[in-house]
Amino acid sequence: MDGKRIAQLAPGIGLCVVISLVAIGLQHLEELFTGRPYLEALVIAILLGTAVRTAWNPSLHWVPGIVFSAKTLLEIAVALLGASISFQAVMQAGLPLILGIAVVVAAAIGASYGLCRLLGLPKRMAVLVACGNSICGNSAIAAVAPVIGAKSEDVASSIAFTAILGVVVVLTLPLFVPLMGLSETQYGVLAGLTVYAVPQVLAATVPVSVVSTQLGTLVKLVRVLMLGPVVILLSVIAGRSSPAAQKSLSFSKLVPWFIIGFLSLAALRSWGAIPDAVLSLVMPTATMLTVVSMAALGLGVDLRVLGRVGGKVTLAVTLSLLVLIAVSLGLIRLLGIA
Repeated sequence: MDGKRIAQLAPGIGLCVVISLVAIGLQHLEELFTGRPYLEALVIAILLGTAVRTAWNPSLHWVPGIVFSAKTLLEIAVALLGASISFQAVMQAGLPLILGIAVVVAAAIGASYGLCRLLGLPKRMAVLVACGNSICGNSAIAAVAPVIGAKSEDVASSIAFTAILGVVVVLTLPLFVPLMGLSETQYGVLAGLTVYAVPQVLAATVPVSVVSTQLGTLVKLVRVLMLGPVVILLSVIAGRSSPAAQKSLSFSKLVPWFIIGFLSLAALRSWGAIPDAVLSLVMPTATMLTVVSMAALGLGVDLRVLGRVGGKVTLAVTLSLLVLIAVSLGLIRLLGIA
């Protein structure tokens, strides 16, 4: 990375770091006065970033660094998190859970699409909302859009509300633990099946437990891998052969590099190739990068956008999410996950 690029990124990254430091400071104050962090720095960073973005629209001077923090730093953090995962824990989850994830994704896409069409949304818009809710939010929407030939306004509306609802899910999902009496394992599976983005799983599970975080991340990564088959299937159905559609089918689109990095580090950890001394450095680094990324994600959410998104889209996305949660809870009960 040359000096010009660093200078271009510095302002936005610096802003995200400042917000992150404030969030970490507020968490320490929580611990000082209450004895425990009811809101983790991850969540506080999202809230602070969202508040800043709603009150102030960053100019182009800030945007490159914010985008870099929200994407690249976030992906690095997720890859590093693989060092905390052991495949032995994956095997304990079992093949039924892995197959169940695929069933949940398929069922959620079908149900969401049906709801959207019932509410009168166009077919392409319905596909975007269904795939975004059921797989991985904005990433799924961006991957599916060129395959089905979605209009730019449909993509913008889907992504705008997904960004806002994604933050709402992160903040409210932990309430399911006391309200429904979920165990740490059950909650981890629920978070992995319902939260939109991989990094957001961290924000939703870290306040609960390490077990929830590890299992939630694992389940979410398996869910993300469902994007590949879905995009290929939609491409076949659409019968598209445009350059845009072909690009969406590239290996890097179907299996992002950070998933490969995550799985590689998980494999090294499982084989005992990562010493504890190295792990003690990797995990704090991953945590800090995640907080910075959360601040950047918050800076991309303007609450005022909610008022400009159509009521049908708002209702469709919300109902689709509720269906996904219901199906996920059903899977947890069906598999007898304790």
